[in-house]
Parts: sequence; C-alpha cells; structure tokens
Amino acid sequence: MTVFDILFELIDMRSFSNLWFWIMLGVQWWMNSHRILGVPFDMILRAKRQGGPAQQALEDLARVHVNRLLYIVHVSGAWIAGIGAFLLTGLAVAGFWYGAEFSQAVFCLMFPQMVSVVLSVQAAHRIADGEHSGEALQARLIKLRLAVQGLGMVAILLTAVWGMYQNLNISVLR
Repeated sequence: MTVFDILFELIDMRSFSNLWFWIMLGVQWWMNSHRILGVPFDMILRAKRQGGPAQQALEDLARVHVNRLLYIVHVSGAWIAGIGAFLLTGLAVAGFWYGAEFSQAVFCLMFPQMVSVVLSVQAAHRIADGEHSGEALQARLIKLRLAVQGLGMVAILLTAVWGMYQNLNISVLR
C-alpha cells in the first residue's frame, strides 16, 4: 500500500461522508443568516432597541450595500445569471445524471445559495423603492433573514437526506 492509499482509506474522500463538507454547509448558512444584505443582524436589533444613531448607522450601511448590489445587478446581472445557470446545469447533469458525487455536493451547496441571492436582490429592490428607513427597513431585513433561515433549514434537510441516501447506497454496494 502506498501512502496515498493509506491516507484515502483513513480519510473518506467522498463528499457526503466528509466532515468538512458538513462543516462548510453549516458555516455557509450561518454566515448567510447573520449578514443580511451585508448588514450584521445584531446591528438591526440594536437599531430596533435604541433608535437614534444606531438606526442612522443601520440605514447608512443598508444604503451602501443595497446600492452596491443593485449596481452589480444592473450592470452585469444578466451575465451573472447566465453563467450561474450554466454552472448549476452542468453540476446537476454531472452529479445526478452521471452520478458524480462531488458535483452533487457542490450543487447542494450552490443551488440554495443562488436562491438566497435572488431573495436578497428582491429585498434590495424593495428597500430601494421605499422601505429604506425606520421600521420599514428593519422589518424588511428581518423578513429577509427569516426567509434565508427557512431556506437554509430546508437546504440542510434535503442535503442531509440526499447525503444519507448516497452513504447508504454506497455501503450496500460494498
């Protein structure tokens, strides 16, 4: 046995049975739900409790991130959507049609992330169209956070179910 054979036998390199994949999935959704449109959630809560300067800081930070996101969407949104759709389609075909487990794992990470980006762009448009101050801004950011958390819970559940199916399927074949 070579060193690589021993290493690969000790550390299972399949995606759904790898601890690092699950850590990355959890960290991805934690970060998604902590920073809503680039605004930390504790800043939203502080503005809700204290108002005044905390609210002004929230509005300023939200304005910067919303303007930045909408600029990117208006300048190159069609290209980003096309390339993203191409990559997701390639991952789905390679993973689910041809059975490449790594492609399945990356698809399970990236598809819900793209849905989260779409939700963020919709919220950014609503904020830019008038919900950009006071309680309306706080409510929109909290609604977006709840939507992202719900999406994350569903994504983690479906990824776990698919990963367990893959692990059981592989263990039966051995």
